[in-house]
Amino acid sequence: MAVASSVVAQDNAINELDSLLQGVDTLSADITQLIIQSDGGVLEESEILLRVKRPNGFYWETISPFPELLVTNGTTLWNYQPDLDQVVIEDWDPDQSELAAQLLYGRTDSLIDDYYVVAINSEQSRSFELKPKSADSLYDLITINFVNETLDLIYIQNNSGERTAWQFTGSRINIPMVDDLFEFSPPEGIEIINNSIN
Repeated sequence: MAVASSVVAQDNAINELDSLLQGVDTLSADITQLIIQSDGGVLEESEILLRVKRPNGFYWETISPFPELLVTNGTTLWNYQPDLDQVVIEDWDPDQSELAAQLLYGRTDSLIDDYYVVAINSEQSRSFELKPKSADSLYDLITINFVNETLDLIYIQNNSGERTAWQFTGSRINIPMVDDLFEFSPPEGIEIINNSIN
């Protein structure tokens, strides 16, 4: 038997999405990332560890296939690439970060200006479809799905036809996290590329 669903438009949808995201002070999750080509072929599958501590902490560690760490304390961004024995240091600007990162930070204030938002609710899941208002947007469609009010999936389709999906598993919210997790001390002997101007 089909599960009944309801469609909630724009203002109420944004309020509903905002409510789900704003209740998160910390988030810990394992992510499977799929990058899918326009012809449907899987270009890359990655395993990622995510840690978020609002308002400033963001930790994104790619475990496989190519190890990489992106971590910020809200002021400095470190991009550590162990295969290259280097770390690139830059100033962190949350406004220039990827949309998915902004959503995880709870930055929903510009959604009403930039996107048409529709919520599709069923008994256990809530899905939000975001379609850009600007024809110049990099995105065609963003879908955010929650199951039992827990973030389950973020799906982004670029205007090139390439798609990226982040599947969240083992999500835990509002668990204690130390601030040191969002600092990075470069290992000895690696190259340090400092592009920070502060």
